[in-house]
Amino acid sequence: MSDLWPKIQMELAFSPESKGEALKPGGEGSESLAAKRSTESPAVTERLMEEVVERENLKEALRRVKANKGSPGVDGMTVHQLPGYLKEHWPTIREQLLNGTYQPQPVKRVEIPKPDGGVRKLGIPTVLDRFVQQAVMQVLQKRWDRTFSEQSYGFRPHRSAHQAVSRAQQYISEGLHWVVDLDLEKFFDRVNHDKLMGRVAKRVTDKRGLKLIRAFLNAGVMENGLVSPVDEGTPQGGPLSPLLSNLVLDELDRELERRGHRFVRYADDCNIYVRSQRAGQRVMESITHFITRKLKLKVNQEKSAVARPEERKFLGFSFTSDPEPRRRIAPKALTRFKQRIRELTRRTKGVSLEQMLRPLSEYLLGWRTYFGFCQTPIRLEGLDSWIRRRLRSVLWTQWKRHGRRVDELRGRGVGRDWAVKTACSAHGPWRLSHNPTVCQALPNAYFDALGLPRLATWLLHNPPNRRVRSRMHGGVAGVGG
Repeated sequence: MSDLWPKIQMELAFSPESKGEALKPGGEGSESLAAKRSTESPAVTERLMEEVVERENLKEALRRVKANKGSPGVDGMTVHQLPGYLKEHWPTIREQLLNGTYQPQPVKRVEIPKPDGGVRKLGIPTVLDRFVQQAVMQVLQKRWDRTFSEQSYGFRPHRSAHQAVSRAQQYISEGLHWVVDLDLEKFFDRVNHDKLMGRVAKRVTDKRGLKLIRAFLNAGVMENGLVSPVDEGTPQGGPLSPLLSNLVLDELDRELERRGHRFVRYADDCNIYVRSQRAGQRVMESITHFITRKLKLKVNQEKSAVARPEERKFLGFSFTSDPEPRRRIAPKALTRFKQRIRELTRRTKGVSLEQMLRPLSEYLLGWRTYFGFCQTPIRLEGLDSWIRRRLRSVLWTQWKRHGRRVDELRGRGVGRDWAVKTACSAHGPWRLSHNPTVCQALPNAYFDALGLPRLATWLLHNPPNRRVRSRMHGGVAGVGG
């Protein structure tokens, strides 16, 4: 079955039978802030499931699930097999959803190592369950998102981690030079199902929808072929979990707003900005008490702290201590980046440079898209230079023999004497990767031509006016780093 599903097949699979059944959103009129932040009227969602199975909503859900790809669940069905399965079985699935008899399958437990130790437990639903969750999430998100706090940025449409970091930077610029950095311990594993469903029930009166959400929470976890029941937590890995987590933590947002705090929250990462350490300690104590007693969650005391913003990290970024703080990449994020680059550019991988560059370029592009938001480009320039040194080391190692190294250097414009002298050097590949002769043979432009992305993209349009000293006959050569 091709990924590109013809329109007629989509119409056959998602019968337009339900078109017109769902309630349409009201017109976008002027609303007061209080109205926007109030809990959604239950009357709006009493026919929730009819809107969930509406054809356009299902088509969008299928598109999102396919775009997100992901691993198969316990039944082994892949994302590419889902359209064909729906074409055959959708009428039955639709009837189950509308009758309130749909039963999700257990999630597959996957453990992913955390950068700072320990593991993060993910629950991977089946592809079909992901599709149903996505359809439910889209309907609920339209209803609920407008009621969430302006200071909440995680897993919301038209909001991003970059916006959250910018808001934090704004608070620091306004003179709030202390941060209460709250870390919720195993948040996704500790959410109380009864409390969560109580919050959902205040917004949804469709009993079929409530039963379906409860079924997803209680679907169980399969590990080593055995299914274990689950009585708390929202498994990370399903499309519905982020929305439910925002619902749980909306109560924290409302409390912080009621107290007049200036804060930023992205999922379970919450930073509160205050003017003094003493105020920070008071806020830490009182908010920890609220989270423990009211939300029934636990604050990780080891990872939470009251400190200067430049001493903490938020979503991979930190800030300089300048009067006008600048965004910089947090030290831990840099450490993880270098570890990954070392894995991708190991000299003993036994692959050609072109093969090595494919995964490396993909990783660099993704990393640059996120961390290129920093305001310390000199750091990015240094990382670019370091990566090129590693690639020069790879090529020097692959050239192996003295004769091959001389030939490669001479073929790249190096004079015979300097080629022989460099090839005979007793220094190792890393030391020689910074040698002016090797840099002349493998300049920055060589790696640009191979398609290696630069992290400091501004340098492509504003090259620095500097030269690297060389021991070659010419005395200097502009070969870069």
